[in-house]
Amino acid sequence: MKEIPKITIDELIKRYSVLLLDAYGVLVHSSGALEGAGELIAELNQKGTSYFILTNDASKLPLTTSKLFQKYGLEINPNRIITSGSLLKSYFGTHGLRGARCIVLGPSDSVQYVKDAGGEIVPPENEFDVVVIGDEDGFSFLETVDAVLSRLFQKLDRREKFHLVLPNPDLIYPKADNGYGITSGSIALMLEAALQLRFPGRSDMYFERLGKPHAVIYNEAIRRSGTRDMVMIGDQLETDIRGANDIGLDSALVMTGVTGAMANKLSKRLRPNYLLTSLK
Repeated sequence: MKEIPKITIDELIKRYSVLLLDAYGVLVHSSGALEGAGELIAELNQKGTSYFILTNDASKLPLTTSKLFQKYGLEINPNRIITSGSLLKSYFGTHGLRGARCIVLGPSDSVQYVKDAGGEIVPPENEFDVVVIGDEDGFSFLETVDAVLSRLFQKLDRREKFHLVLPNPDLIYPKADNGYGITSGSIALMLEAALQLRFPGRSDMYFERLGKPHAVIYNEAIRRSGTRDMVMIGDQLETDIRGANDIGLDSALVMTGVTGAMANKLSKRLRPNYLLTSLK
C-alpha cells in the first residue's frame, strides 16, 4: 500500500479554504495547549483564515470552551466551536423530544445542553423518557450508573419506550504526561453490554451517537462555512479521520494524540490523506 504523504500545517492552510480542528489531542490536552497550537490559532486569526473546532466534548458549552482555551493562550471565538452537545437541539427537534423527561450524566454544561434542546431534567429515580450521557464527570459515577441501569431494566420489563442519546462517542482521550482517560462513549458501551446481557437480541437498546465520526457534526461545519473545500485535522482514526472520509472530506492525522505511527497500515476507511507530524 502506498505510503501516506506527510504535509506541513502551512501547506494545509494554503491548500484548503477551511480548516476543521479537533480539540483534545490536536490543540490541547487536559491541562494546557499542545506545542504549536497557540502559534497556529494566532496565525489563522491574523490572516482571517476560516476554521472551526469540531469537538466531541459535550461537557462544556462553546462559551465555556472558549474561556478555557483563552487560559491556554488560544483566542478562539465561541462561534468557531462546534460541539457534539450543540447537536442535541436538532436531535430533540427531529425526534419530538421537546418537553421530554431527561436523565443527564455529566456536569452542569451537559445539563444546560439538554435544557437548551427542550428537555426537562429529572433525577435517575424519577420516571424518564430519555437518557443522555454528556460526560464521564460531574456525577457520582458508580451510584448514578447503577441507578440508571436499574431504571432502564425496569422500563424494559414494563415494555416502556425510551431514547438513549450519546453526543460524544469517544472512548478515550489523552491527558497530560502521556496519560489517558475514559469518556462517555465507554460508559455507553458498558450500559449497552448490560442491556444486551439481560435482554439479548433486542435491536433498540443502543445509544444514538451524534458526534464524530457521524455526519451531522461535519454537515454543521459545511452549513456554517458554505463550502466543502475543507480538511479535518484530528488525532483519532475512528472518529476524526473515519468521519471525514465517510462524508467525502479530506483528512490529516496529527501524531500528537491517541493514534501512533501505524497509520500507513490502515484500511481505506481509516486512512488519512496526509500525516501531520506537528502543528508547527
